[in-house]
Amino acid sequence: MSYPLKNLKILDFTYLLPGPYGTMMLADLGADIIKVENPSNPDMLRMLPPIVNGISAVYAHINRGKKSLALDLKSSEAKDIIYTLVKDYDIIIEQFRPKVLQKLGFGYDDLKSINSSIIYCSLTGYGQTGSYASKAGHDINYMALSGVDSFSGKKTTGPCLHGIQIADIASGAKNMVIGILAAYIKRQATGEGDYIDISITDGVFAMSAFTTAAYLEGEPLPQPETQMLNGGGIYDYYTTSDGRFLSVGPIEPKFFQSFCQAIGYTDILQNVDFSPEAIHRHKKRIAEIIAMQPLSHWITVFSKIDACVEPVRTLHEAINYPPLSDRDMIISITNDKGSVFKQIGNPIKFLSQNYIAHSAGVSLGYNNDEILQSIGYNKDKIQQLYAKNVIAKFN
Repeated sequence: MSYPLKNLKILDFTYLLPGPYGTMMLADLGADIIKVENPSNPDMLRMLPPIVNGISAVYAHINRGKKSLALDLKSSEAKDIIYTLVKDYDIIIEQFRPKVLQKLGFGYDDLKSINSSIIYCSLTGYGQTGSYASKAGHDINYMALSGVDSFSGKKTTGPCLHGIQIADIASGAKNMVIGILAAYIKRQATGEGDYIDISITDGVFAMSAFTTAAYLEGEPLPQPETQMLNGGGIYDYYTTSDGRFLSVGPIEPKFFQSFCQAIGYTDILQNVDFSPEAIHRHKKRIAEIIAMQPLSHWITVFSKIDACVEPVRTLHEAINYPPLSDRDMIISITNDKGSVFKQIGNPIKFLSQNYIAHSAGVSLGYNNDEILQSIGYNKDKIQQLYAKNVIAKFN
């Protein structure tokens, strides 16, 4: 199989979710990735249950397709190893706070002096500049500071937590991948590398295109439940009689008409009034109607109608029913110990091939010897590095 990104060779200094998710995407498409971890302070994903044959299932998923080098970056020998690798692995992705790697001798200028066409990407919560640059943060903080949470949720309860890390993945990981691929295409054309500064908060803010574009041109400050898509319209979740939920999104007139006819509430079609008071009255009546029947009833009703109405499924249901069950979104993949993991498949589908990294994430330091031998270290030298705890390996 010929992978699209087989020529990308990446040193990955990222951890937890944003960076590793992005490099997983690149690994699925064929990039050759060495994940560098501190043996005394490895990626915390390795500790997340369930542990299957010594490997976290979460780590095995998010770090599939990557080689593992367990290296003490503070050691003098680490510079020789990284500097040699950079001559070939010329895309660097790191997720430390600003200047951390620079102090260790692995900053952009340090590595550019060894390989002038290097592509170096720094992924952080707040970017490399500004008063927040060195602050710690997590997904909830990036969402809060972007302004998005201020007009999300309900008026009575305020912002709500999400079941996934929207900022980390949709803003951090995916913008990182876009930046890397753009820099790589540029380098192919010009021979020049680049430095990429990805702020997760910048990315979340940029995703609020509808609301922020309107506000910047004079619309009122957005609030929860005041817009068509944040609860200020019919577009919302409604509770069924068995305590389940129905997602209702009939924005376009044809879908809206089909929806109203399906639930037997046609008054709204005769009296076209979309004032806040009228919307509140209509939503109350729609909620009452939907609450009269169980979710199974509404699934049957809307299975025959194109109205943008779908059940809120449990994860088990989502995995086992269309559309996901039709799309090869659950795969089986094996790691270095022969353990088979069920994982989420690659959502990017090509006509030529469904590309997936060849193996699940491996144990810490699994590829130490292979990597060091590839850059000229003999077995005796490698054993000396183990003895000095410069490198380490864990089963």
